[in-house]
Amino acid sequence: MDVPQNGSVRSHEMPNLFTEIEECFSRFADRPRVLSIERQRSFDEKSFSELSIGFSPLNSSRNVEHFRLVDHLENMFSQGRKSGLTTPRSYHSFELHPMVAEAWEALHRSLVHFRGQPVGTIAALDHSEEKLNYDQVFVRDFVPSALAFLMNGEPEIVKNFILKTLRIQSSWEKTIDRFKLGEGVMPASFKVLHDTDKNYETLIADFGECAIGRVAPVDSGFWWIILLRAYTKSTGDTSLAELPVCQKGMRLILSLCLSEGFDTFPTLLCADGCCMIDRRMGVYGYPIEIQALFFMALRCALPLLKHDDEGKEFIERIVQRLHALSYHMRSYFWLDKKQLNDIYRYKTEEYSHTAVNKFNVMPDSIPEWILDFMPTNGGYFIGNVSPAKMDFRWFCLGNCVAILSSLATPEQSSAIMDLIESRWQELVGEMPMKICYPAIESHEWRIITGCDPKNTRWSYHNGGSWPVLLWLVTAACIKTGRPQIARRAIQLVESRLSKDNWPEYYDGKLGRFIGKQARKHQTWSIAGYLVSKMMLEDPSHLGMISLEEDKQMKPLIKRSASWTC
Repeated sequence: MDVPQNGSVRSHEMPNLFTEIEECFSRFADRPRVLSIERQRSFDEKSFSELSIGFSPLNSSRNVEHFRLVDHLENMFSQGRKSGLTTPRSYHSFELHPMVAEAWEALHRSLVHFRGQPVGTIAALDHSEEKLNYDQVFVRDFVPSALAFLMNGEPEIVKNFILKTLRIQSSWEKTIDRFKLGEGVMPASFKVLHDTDKNYETLIADFGECAIGRVAPVDSGFWWIILLRAYTKSTGDTSLAELPVCQKGMRLILSLCLSEGFDTFPTLLCADGCCMIDRRMGVYGYPIEIQALFFMALRCALPLLKHDDEGKEFIERIVQRLHALSYHMRSYFWLDKKQLNDIYRYKTEEYSHTAVNKFNVMPDSIPEWILDFMPTNGGYFIGNVSPAKMDFRWFCLGNCVAILSSLATPEQSSAIMDLIESRWQELVGEMPMKICYPAIESHEWRIITGCDPKNTRWSYHNGGSWPVLLWLVTAACIKTGRPQIARRAIQLVESRLSKDNWPEYYDGKLGRFIGKQARKHQTWSIAGYLVSKMMLEDPSHLGMISLEEDKQMKPLIKRSASWTC
């Protein structure tokens, strides 16, 4: 198709244009393959043994074809763009959808300033009288906003956030009901208080003492380390991570989660409500979300820690824990058809190191739904494994992070994607993505949630659909070479998310209804969409949030180390 010299496009030519775009992108991205991508930055990461995490460039011919199309679109649409603070710095084909400009405008409106500097984004632009804590900056909520800003070349916002949360971690007294929390605990959220009389601003933090259920956020520290690595990877600026205050902040977080105790497992023992699922939902013990984030944070910390005396000690402990954790998770949390059949035929009351059923799981505890839900090809990391009890539920965040961190092997990563494709209606439906599946109900719901009216079946954390999870699904799709799955999910989001005013979550088995108590103009729903679009447009962005598999990571322990003593 001929393009007019002035850059305009005639309306009758548009169908041909989009056909050309679709054909080009189908050749470029639809082939199932694992993408290895590197952003050319000075920050050089290393693996467990050699501390090297690398990516290789995309196929050059595909790159040429892709960027020829981008240049083609740049010329055609250069005079018709929106301008101003809301639009991204780079205009690729993803901006053709009007939701993108709207999302950028909303994301910038959500910025919170402290003494003249942007330090984060509020949870929701809620104009109701009862804002609750949605006017605060949450650590976990800010992550997709931070990634969007990094991808758009606005790293200062992220840098300010990292430093302000460090200041809160080190200077705030963390006491709940006369009990002092660990020194390294990161806040769940913070807000800026304005004293108009004194013309002065202060930060107020919440470490769980104001949260529903009064549970401290275990995931905040992990997300903070992951975000520090993302900033360093995106900008190539290692000076932030090398600051003494950042090194100390990392060591404090690691001290908490690497401490030794009575536990015989390398996983992290946690209370119910300590993560994104922050109300009673039966995820106490060893929830998959926390274990996957724990694994990823440990891997992200490795190249960031200095090799001084203190740093070397932590690096040693991290490497040992990673070996044990990866073996434990891949062995006992993984579920596919074969493993399910093995559990179905388990013997109980086995003793000694020769036991197959090591946690004495009762086969009768297998729920009926899993027998039909498990496809022939496919698998996933189950929600929880604790002595004598397995939580067979699917949890989206934990499985996506397992892929991005390479906690999942390449084979397991592909199996998770196979499961999503096979069970599209159950896990995606009309609005990506189910936070967990299936919902708990009836007597089980009453016992586990304490009759929580917000967590009724297929609502909120109990099988609700959360648009923010789109960015994690998209990143996992790109890493496993399945971008077509992400595009299909994004099309569902674009059909209604903006029209529904960017709600926090959706209800129903298929995610058809706006959540009964969902706040609208939810910032991480907005940011998650933008991150998904930018990653699909430029897959090299994946490098800031994805880690390659470490070939040196092999299980060191095959049976109890104390058996031969």
